[in-house]
Amino acid sequence: MKKLKTFYSFSFGCRVNEAEKEEIDKKMIENGFIFDEKNPDVYIINTCAVTHKAEREARQLVYKINKTLPKTKIVITGCSATYWKKNNYYQDLPVSLLVDNLNKEYLVELLKKHFQNSLNLSSNYNSEKSFITSKFLSSKRAMIKIQDGCQRYCTFCIVPYLRAFPRSRKINDILTMVKNMQDKVTEVVLTAINTEAFGYDTKESFIELLKTILEKTKIKRLSLGSIHPWSINDNFFDFYKNYHKSERFIDFFHIPIQSGSDRMLILMKRGYKTSEILEKLKKIKKINPFAFIGTDLIVGFLEETDKDFQDSLEFLKITPIDKFHVFRFSKRTKTQAYFMAKKLKEPDEKTKEKRSNALIELGRKKYFQFLEKNLGRESKVLILNKREGDFCHGLLDNQLPILIPYSKKLQFGEIYPVKVMDLKKGRLVGEAC
Repeated sequence: MKKLKTFYSFSFGCRVNEAEKEEIDKKMIENGFIFDEKNPDVYIINTCAVTHKAEREARQLVYKINKTLPKTKIVITGCSATYWKKNNYYQDLPVSLLVDNLNKEYLVELLKKHFQNSLNLSSNYNSEKSFITSKFLSSKRAMIKIQDGCQRYCTFCIVPYLRAFPRSRKINDILTMVKNMQDKVTEVVLTAINTEAFGYDTKESFIELLKTILEKTKIKRLSLGSIHPWSINDNFFDFYKNYHKSERFIDFFHIPIQSGSDRMLILMKRGYKTSEILEKLKKIKKINPFAFIGTDLIVGFLEETDKDFQDSLEFLKITPIDKFHVFRFSKRTKTQAYFMAKKLKEPDEKTKEKRSNALIELGRKKYFQFLEKNLGRESKVLILNKREGDFCHGLLDNQLPILIPYSKKLQFGEIYPVKVMDLKKGRLVGEAC
């Protein structure tokens, strides 16, 4: 029997999944496994289940690995894995181990127990190697999952059924994590399933967490994976007014609003109106016109008429949202929308495609306009570990990507002053000051 000592991991879906992958990778290396991208003995897949497409892609990867690396042991976890386990849908998959979300934090221990008779692990643990296993960490950016689960139960969403009720890390524990990595990374990205639910169980608050990190650590950049509409309140605006000029808090806000139609928001059970969202978005831009705002949007939800979609389109035109991530509605078993669909009509796929394309086109125009707005300004740029010809990649202080002429003086993972000089083929180009 082949002895297992190497591993590789892959994550689908959101940045929470990517943060979980980083934690799994670090723990695997701490337990003596060796990272191997080309021919690993164990291949770990962190799956997503937000749409049928995400679920299908996870299955396809499993079959691909089984075909190309037949001797590799496949371990699956995450939302699709949890969904498959609950419904006995994984029996035909060529996987060696399935770990649901409830036990994901114990994945490495469960993996070692499952393969205990075929392990050949290294005893030479190198802490530096645990920081090289993702595209984020290779550029000295680390993700930390601060919260899991959701209490909202939006009608379209399967996530609360697969990740359960909110659970948060304590601020002191997160603070310790940041302090332990602040000499190894330049930026920390905080991720959560629902930022509104942070601290529900620990009696702490999301804004308190942000303040504590900025005031009690030396991390050079602090950014958010997403911030949810319900988190954008008076406390948030007080915080942002005080800290947005610090050059440490990154001016990027991914705010998933899902629709610009009030009728759709009611059917989705989102709990807010478009007028409320618009006011919040305008306040962010008033504090900082160069804040980069992105959003998630669903087209083709139940009962969405041409008028509903047009209302949404017109609303999005007037919002200061700069980038769209568009999803076509995907009915997920056992969600409220699944049962609602027995009485409510769902737009056909051709209609969904047409509406999706219209939003994508509007999103392109708004993104290009925002890129143009950034021309001529000076910003602090984080240099990424990625080259393209004579240029290296970087991220502005609002996470906009930019190309900088390569120089040996520019070290990846470090921050440099840059002036945005040009816009070529939809991409910003700058020069180091």
